[in-house]
Amino acid sequence: TGKSHIVKKQTEGESVVRTTFHPDSDYSTFVGCYKPTTKEVEMRDVTGKVIIEHSLPVTENRIIYQFVEQAFLQAYIKSWKFYAEAEDGAAPKKQFLIIEEINRGNCAQIFGDLFQLLDRNDRGFSEYFIHADKDMQKHISNAFKDCLIKESHKDTINSLYPKDDDVVAKVLSGEILLLPNNLYIWATMNTSDQSLFPIDSAFKRRWDWKYRPIVKGRDKDGSELNWRIKADTKEYDWWSFLEKINAIVGTTTNSEDKKLGFFFCKPTDSVISAETFVSKVVFYLWNDVFKNFGFDDPIFKDEDGTTLEFDKFYTTNIYGDTIVRTDKVERFLENLKVNVAGEVISEDEDEDG
Repeated sequence: TGKSHIVKKQTEGESVVRTTFHPDSDYSTFVGCYKPTTKEVEMRDVTGKVIIEHSLPVTENRIIYQFVEQAFLQAYIKSWKFYAEAEDGAAPKKQFLIIEEINRGNCAQIFGDLFQLLDRNDRGFSEYFIHADKDMQKHISNAFKDCLIKESHKDTINSLYPKDDDVVAKVLSGEILLLPNNLYIWATMNTSDQSLFPIDSAFKRRWDWKYRPIVKGRDKDGSELNWRIKADTKEYDWWSFLEKINAIVGTTTNSEDKKLGFFFCKPTDSVISAETFVSKVVFYLWNDVFKNFGFDDPIFKDEDGTTLEFDKFYTTNIYGDTIVRTDKVERFLENLKVNVAGEVISEDEDEDG
């Protein structure tokens, strides 16, 4: 439905750190950890002197371990540095942490104790802070060694936590983790994706949710996108197809999650080829939507009255290459009574066929 496109558009020109969750994501890949890396060092002889060859020191790559910050710490450190750069009375620059496909990872495992930071107070700061471990504390302290937050900002932040002495100093020393109000964490998820990790209600209620309905796509200028499906002898209106097929998907499956969004597949010069339509749309409908509900609807009938099976959309040429049958694409779209591109069909005409 264009979720990532909207997020990209709304954060254009801002400081953004983006990551994508997947089944192997965990705390270390989201926050940071010590990792092995190589460092070029000078070789020395048994006396400790640098070995020289051709007037140049001889070097070797040596494996060392260093703390490597990942998406969360990258965004976290940037957001507090923006506070240090902000003048007295001026709002700091915004920092965005974008998490794509948040429900493709185990959120409880990935966020760990960061879960507590997601509760924000009325000023947008974390209601509660957490203590960083020694490795993270050392890394954050080093990152903030030259940061000084102006007195007005410092006093405002400290006033939100009257029971603690100088919270800002503890943040800059790395002793505690506290989300500032200029750090925005935005995430996208598709509820129709299957075999993903569930998100518990306690985690969900710490986010503000925005539903993205299925609407006709628009370009950067706000003009409607008039995409077309190229079949055999005609080109059909993509939006008309979505309206027709989603109505059937909804009544058949009783599920909003199975419906197709406008950006389900991408066209070339506003045209979705028959090959793309079959490999993405038809494959999805036949295998993920209607497979468990049967193909009794008239839209699945071939010209001879038999079922329009998935394999009928393909044939082979004399060289053994697989070819998409554009006539079957057209048959399916005609069964659905999809509008031909560029034509406007009234309701009466549509009902009369």
